[in-house]
Amino acid sequence: MDLRLHNCFIAVDDHDKAVAFYVDVLGLEIRNDVKYEGMRWVTVGSPLQPDVSIVLEPPAADPGLSPADREVMEQLLAKGVLRGVNFTTEDCDALFARVQESGAEVIQEPTDMPYGMRDCAFRDPAGNMLRFMQTR
Repeated sequence: MDLRLHNCFIAVDDHDKAVAFYVDVLGLEIRNDVKYEGMRWVTVGSPLQPDVSIVLEPPAADPGLSPADREVMEQLLAKGVLRGVNFTTEDCDALFARVQESGAEVIQEPTDMPYGMRDCAFRDPAGNMLRFMQTR
């Protein structure tokens, strides 16, 4: 079976702040920027992985959500409890210094993990957790 990841979605509450973080701080490239019915989706990705993208979407982009569900999604995003993305890097410590310098909230400083990785974690401007892992 030929199965590959194409894209994943991250909820953001401010696309301009998210783009500044994902593009200017992390070095991802913008692949698409779509506005539709008062919402916006920005697709970003690593130049090293042209076939894998992250879509930055509104927290309640599903048109079938009730107003109460939309409010809950916005509250969960504000609390930072929605899931994020794990990245790999060749230099966890250098990446940590760069992201920390941007003012992003640190969740975990670079740490050698018992499963063979060195990793660190931050929150993006919307509160999503992003983990950066380096194989030791």
